[in-house]
Amino acid sequence: MLSRRHLLVSALAAPAVLKYGIGSAQAATTLKISHQFPGGTIDKGDFRDRLCRKFAEEISKRSGGELVGEVYPGSSLIKTNAQFSAMRKGALDLSLYPMPYAGGEVPETNIGLMPGLVSTYEQGLSWKTKPVGKALTDFLADKGIVLVTWVWQAGGVASRSKALLSPDDAKGLKVRGGSREMDMVLQQAGAAVLSVPSNEIYAAMQTGACDAGITSSTSLISFRLEEVAKHLTSGADASYWFMLEPLMMSKAIFDKLPKNHQDIILSVGAELEAFGKQGAQADDIEVAKVYEKAGAKVDKLDAATVEKWAAIARDTAWKDYGKKTATCASLLKLAADAA
Repeated sequence: MLSRRHLLVSALAAPAVLKYGIGSAQAATTLKISHQFPGGTIDKGDFRDRLCRKFAEEISKRSGGELVGEVYPGSSLIKTNAQFSAMRKGALDLSLYPMPYAGGEVPETNIGLMPGLVSTYEQGLSWKTKPVGKALTDFLADKGIVLVTWVWQAGGVASRSKALLSPDDAKGLKVRGGSREMDMVLQQAGAAVLSVPSNEIYAAMQTGACDAGITSSTSLISFRLEEVAKHLTSGADASYWFMLEPLMMSKAIFDKLPKNHQDIILSVGAELEAFGKQGAQADDIEVAKVYEKAGAKVDKLDAATVEKWAAIARDTAWKDYGKKTATCASLLKLAADAA
């Protein structure tokens, strides 16, 4: 029997555009919100899509229809990896975007998936009010990006042939890690790495180009990886993989808005952070049920195994990142201090 999430994904496989707003088209400012994840409804489906829809609905309400949000799921507006650059140029208004996807363009953003650095949701979300959060927010603003909603997600592993729990299990596997730094850790453990966005993991595993994919619990569900996996390593209790996946906005677009509209966007964005945390944690639990139902064997990480991964990360990825730029070194130190 298909789950409600699978039914939603099937029904909304084609690019969908949802518009919110009650003002006239001439009076309203339309903001296009793009993301790579499957579309659903404001009440059902991938929580990241739902967050965008809730954001669009709420800014319309609070602005009396002067702000209109259009949500474009499934990278239907702009290809996945191009969304960050498009926001910097003012060609895209907003995107709920995995921050380390921008690492090739702005290496500092890889702090958003530094293995072993963040170990709990509370730790990650605390960045916002600590020096690391101010430094990251200021840096991104200088690069043309406004952080609207902080969203962190724990991750797990879907694998085709054998469970990938400890670093010893990685040897000889072709693995999608999700960031340059995670790839360095995997390579140190003896794996070959594959660099694709999460919405391309299914095809890579289906064809055999990828043996295992590490991604968020939500993506493990939404992209139906249980159909091509025989093993799941769950990050529900502990994880070395936490990704910062915020709702971002083009600073060029944001700066053109009147102050009252800017205030609405930032206040709604901040209020949705609790929804983001709740959605991520719920999927950390749900993912095991989905994979067990599909017949996969489910294993959980423990603190000792997480520390094995973190030890490799500190000796490889952390050192490499810290040498990239002075800002990288500063962000890494501030993040470690926030632990």
